[in-house]
Amino acid sequence: MKDLIQQVKIFRQERDWDQYHSPKNLVMALMVEVSELAEHFQWLTQEQSSSLTPDKLAEVREEIGDVLIYLANICDKLNIDPIRAAQDKLKKNSEKYPVAKVRGKSSKYSEYK
Repeated sequence: MKDLIQQVKIFRQERDWDQYHSPKNLVMALMVEVSELAEHFQWLTQEQSSSLTPDKLAEVREEIGDVLIYLANICDKLNIDPIRAAQDKLKKNSEKYPVAKVRGKSSKYSEYK
């Protein structure tokens, strides 16, 4: 991940795009890219969303690349290690959603007694 962030940083600097890449702008761009990713799945059944054609899968792959690039840019700008952030969040979620209480259920943590 560090290598990807460095590649994204170099790409951005070579094009003098730092001036446009505030955290706010990057988050807004990330939202647009996530929406474009979601668009590929809109109106599909669960089965259809799990068995994309090769062409559709290639389009989804490209959108995932865009999402990850913007996320890498945000992490670079805010000096956040995304792997550490994900690990920390996973630990927090494991405390909010203990296996014994939630296995096979999809309710929000606040709904578990």
